This record gives sequence, C-alpha cells and structure tokens, in this order.
Amino acid sequence: MSGDDMHDDPLNRLKGATPDPRADAKRRALAAGMAAFEASQKKSSSAAQGNDWGQRLTSIINSWKGKSIMDMRLPIGTAVIALLVLPLGYQLYSTTSMTPTDVAVQQPVQFEPPATEVAASEERAQSTVANTTPATVPKTVAAGRDQDLAAAPPEPAPMDDAMMDTEMAREAAPVVGGNSGIVAPQQAQSMAPAGALAESEAFYMPSPAPVPSVMLQPTAPSGDTFTSFDEQRLKAVADEPVSTFSIDVDTASYSYVRRQLEDGYVPEPDAVRIEELINYFPYDYPAAQSAAVPFKPTMAVYPTPWNPKTQLLQIGIKGYVPDAGEDKPSNLVFLIDTSGSMDEPDKLPLLKRAFGLLVDQLSANDTVSIVVYAGSAGVVLEPTMATEKARILGALDQLAAGGSTAGAAGIELAYRLAEQARVEGGTNRVILATDGDFNVGIDDPDDLESFIEAKRDSGTTLSVLGFGRGNLDDATMQALAQHGNGNASYISSFREAQKVLVEEIGGTLDMIAKDVKIQIEFNPAVISEYRLIGYKTRALNREDFNNDAVDAGDIGAGHTVTAIYEITPVGSGAEMIEPLRYGLESATGSGDEIAFLRMRYKLPESDVSQLIEQKVTPDLVYGDIGEVSDDMRFAAAVAAFGQKLKGSNYGSAMGWDDIEALARSGKGSDESGYRSEFIQLVDAASLLKPDTGTDPCGVSASGEGCE
Repeated sequence: MSGDDMHDDPLNRLKGATPDPRADAKRRALAAGMAAFEASQKKSSSAAQGNDWGQRLTSIINSWKGKSIMDMRLPIGTAVIALLVLPLGYQLYSTTSMTPTDVAVQQPVQFEPPATEVAASEERAQSTVANTTPATVPKTVAAGRDQDLAAAPPEPAPMDDAMMDTEMAREAAPVVGGNSGIVAPQQAQSMAPAGALAESEAFYMPSPAPVPSVMLQPTAPSGDTFTSFDEQRLKAVADEPVSTFSIDVDTASYSYVRRQLEDGYVPEPDAVRIEELINYFPYDYPAAQSAAVPFKPTMAVYPTPWNPKTQLLQIGIKGYVPDAGEDKPSNLVFLIDTSGSMDEPDKLPLLKRAFGLLVDQLSANDTVSIVVYAGSAGVVLEPTMATEKARILGALDQLAAGGSTAGAAGIELAYRLAEQARVEGGTNRVILATDGDFNVGIDDPDDLESFIEAKRDSGTTLSVLGFGRGNLDDATMQALAQHGNGNASYISSFREAQKVLVEEIGGTLDMIAKDVKIQIEFNPAVISEYRLIGYKTRALNREDFNNDAVDAGDIGAGHTVTAIYEITPVGSGAEMIEPLRYGLESATGSGDEIAFLRMRYKLPESDVSQLIEQKVTPDLVYGDIGEVSDDMRFAAAVAAFGQKLKGSNYGSAMGWDDIEALARSGKGSDESGYRSEFIQLVDAASLLKPDTGTDPCGVSASGEGCE
C-alpha cells in the first residue's frame, strides 16, 4: 500500500494547518511518530495478493548489487524514521527554505512533496530541488549549492502533531513531478526507479561532497572519421631547400568545421585541414589570358602576424575563365546513396534540393543520369538531356532512403552509363553523393581506388559530395576524389549547396588544368628555415615533380588556389634549428633571389606536362602587413585561425581577438558574405576554445609586437 493511501486522511485534515510552537510539542511529536509506527504495523500485516509476503519483498528489493533494500521498510526502519522526524520538524518550522546548510555534512534527503501539497510547499521551499538518486548513493538537494553554503543553520523549533504527520506523509509518499535538478551523466546510467530506495536508507546515506565546476571544451559527436596526420614540420634550408606538393581545391574541411562550431562543438584536429580552410574563399588574383597557359602565379612576402621575426610567402593562382559564349558539354551521372542512414533532413532531402540546383544550371549540351545504391539499387534515370528538367527532377523526387547499404554494383553501373553517354571534348563525370556509406559494389578499398584511377585515365572523373553527420567517412571521400581527379565537398546546408553547385559550377565541372604541382627552392643565403602551412596530405617527393606519371590536383575554370609558407630570414633571431657542426661555414648564393618557383600542369586533353617558372625577388617583400592586399591579410587570418583551432605547435599563440581584427581588415567588399561568416566563426571558436594566456609577443592586426 502506498504512502498516499496510508496518510490520505491526515493530509486532508492538515491543509492550511500551521505549526504549534507549544513547549510540549516534542512529547506529542514523539507520540504521533509512535502512532504512525503502530498503524504501519497493522497495515503491513494484511495479506498480500499474489506471492506470499516474503517472496514479494524479495522480488521487489533485489538491487543491482543484490542487496535487499526493501527489508528496511520493516519495523526497524519505520521506528528510526519516527525518532528522526523530530529534528527534521524543528528545521522545517524554523526556516522558510529547505536548502541544506552544508552539503559536506550528513543530512536527510528532502524529496519533492506529493501533488496535494505542491502549492503550499512552493511558498515555504522555493529553492528546494529534489534530485533523482542512484540505487545505492542518494543525492542531497542540489538547488542550495548556488546559495551561500557557509551560512550557519537556524535554531531548530518545536513541531506539533499536525506538522509531524504532514512530514511523515511527505516522507512516505512517492516522488512526483520528476527531477528538477541536473543529473551528472555518469549518474544517469545507474538511475533507480522512483520509490525503489527505502526511506530509511536514504536518511542514513551521507551527502556527496560538492563537485568543483570545470570548464570543458565540448567535443564533436562521434561517428565521423578523418585521416590522421601531423602538421608540416619546420625544415632547415641547408638540409632540405626544396618543397614539393600537389595543389588542393577541396573545401570539405571548412564546411565541416563551420557546422561543428555553429552547433557548439570543437572539431577534432584531424578534421581541420588548413589549406582547405584557406581555399574555401575566392581571391581576386589576376586571371590568365588564354586557355593555353591557364593560370599565372601571384606572390608576396610580408610579416607573419603571429611572429614578427618571420615572414609569410603567399602564392596564389586563379584558373582561366572561359568566355560566356563557350559552352562545353557535360555528361553527368549522379550516383546516390539511398541507404537507411540517409533518412535524415540534412542527408537525402537536402541532397535532392542540392542536385535540383545543379540541374537548373545545365544547358541543352548536357546530359544527366541517376544511379542509386543500397536497398533500392539500380538505374533510376537513363542518360537524359538536361532540357528535360521535369523528368530529371521527378526522378530525384521519387528517391527514398531505406535498407542497408547492400553492396549493389553501383559504381560500375554509374561508369557504364557515363561511357554510354560520353561526350568528346567535354566533361564526363560521376558525382557520388553519400553520408559515408561507400559500399558501392567494390568492397576492397585498393581495388576501388584502382578502378576509379583506370576510369580517370580513360576520361571519366569522379567528384564526391558528403552529407550529414555521425557517419561521415571523410578519409574515403578525400581518397576517392583524389584518385578520380575530382573535388570533395561537404554539403552542410542549402546555402553551401548553392555555393558549390551554382556559384562555383564552372570550377566544379569545367577542368582547365590537371596534375598541377608546385615546387619551390629556397635560397640558403637569404632564408634559413621554412614550413608549408597545411597541404600535409598533398606532399610529394622532390623527384615526383618531373614525373608525369605521378598524379596531382586539378583546377577548374575560375578556381583560386592559395599556398602560404612561413619563412625565417637568415639572421632574424627566430631560427629554431641548430646549424650543423660540420656543415658549410656560410651559405653561398646571391641575395637577389629569395626563392625560385616552379609549377607543372597538364592541359585537360594532354598527358605531357608544361612548366612555369618565376623568381621570388626582394621587390615582392612588404615591410608592413597593412600594405598588402585585403585578400592576403584575410588569407593570413584564416591560416592563423586554422592553426589555433587545430592546436598547431608553431602558430597557435595569436589571440582570437587579433585574428578577428586581422580578418576584419581584409574583409573587403565581401559580396557573398562568406568573410563576414568567417568572422562570426572566430567569435564562436573563442567561446568554445578560449585563449589560455596572453602571448608576451602577441602581434596586433597592424603587425606591432615584440622587438
């Protein structure tokens, strides 16, 4: 029988009653307690329904430790409650709040009152919070921890019979109204049902000591996977004067990092690829004049914003932009993941709208095919002219997610359709869209990459679009896009879909150069050390530069690519690498050149690379970062942001405020609003990953710092 049934009549009689402060309250309170004890004995002696009383108690009380907790409802526990209720009554009468005065001292747990007394208890105990308790460790009231715990407890006052009965009814009644306190995650896993803990045990368990408040960085939800890599290390020019890497036009990392920060999470370090953060933004570099030489480098050397003793060498290129009248045909195959995991608003529904945007950009020269894999594997749409937009959009609209990723021959079927509708002199591309399930029909990763490479060499490329979170396989997405001579993008929102598939459609589909490699040789007479910021996953061996069989990145029409080196001038005092004991006594060479740049690329229909060479001379050096273009200051701010967010060993000392100030100084016209959005991300990152201290040589946006 519940506590409400046992004490229903006394509770109804005591509505609105006030405590009696007479001197004999102690005697009558004890008598009331004993009367309650006798009443409970009589009621507990009634025959139980079902099993006999011993079996019923045993079946109810077995806790996760095997203890018979409910045995404490027997007379011993009830008698103890009666003896303890007097001091509790004193405190209830003499105070207007049930807040505990010292959580480190052993004291009774105060449960929420039953529903019949909620209104009255709110007037007396506005700050009382009843915590749901684990099965073996009861928790004291939590609300009082926000008040002054050092205050002395009030003098207890006597309690009359009415108040005594009320408090006993409250102790016997089950907890109602839920838990208004905050339960620690580790406690939530061991929660016992309300009422499973005997009142006698609750009274005798000590309250836990208060837990100190600790600022924790919120980490990103698990499930997404990224390639593990270390940042580029500092190199001595005397040992390794040549740096070689492939360009990268992917932007997936920035989109993912932005979503994590906007959702209140610090992205894991491997998710932060600094070159993709920098290259997310368009820059106004001079464009090439003809498709024969599809780009030309733009360079500048200026002070490093996070280290005034070093300099940044920035290299930028912009792909050739075809005339508006040029309309190269495109043969596109959408390979779409329709597995059960795609059944989320930011996955298949967003994917349909994103591809709808792309279809709207196509012309009469283009064709579209649709292949799905997973539970509904097969050809959804045969090669269809892009002018039949209603038919294409209708095929997209009928897609539905369901079933497991079943391993249908999706990738082979997609390439077969691409071969069927192949266009000469145009773009033949498979666009794979998924949340991370790459079971596209070829199980072995090496075999899948080899298959994609073979198709790439025959003229059909591959791009990858990632959707959603929790299942994203970024490592595979990047690998397949690189082997397929395509780009990898992460579509986190409809606005991002518009950027990738509308604003940058030319760079996404119209390739103007492939296998683009950059190599720079530093002059040891001028530069003592250097490091490339980012591009760790794109590093090439020195001998790979002249080997046309080695694959590298591709650049689309109008696309911009930026690379930044941090360089240490000879004699600057910023050197971190000790010179060789038995090396050359002094560097040889002229000071007329800082470095020498070489670039290799292939035209889309050629297998033979072309070479571009250019000197880096002192006339490209700026003494103040404020003298360089807005684009260069903004790129430097993004580089500093990426390093700080990633936890770089070299460039993370710059404060968030200085990064934001530098980004604002390079914001420019910002017609698309992407730079304003980045400034907001800096604010979000500063809250989630605050500065731990002030760098004594911290540099402001103007370049001022330690001498």
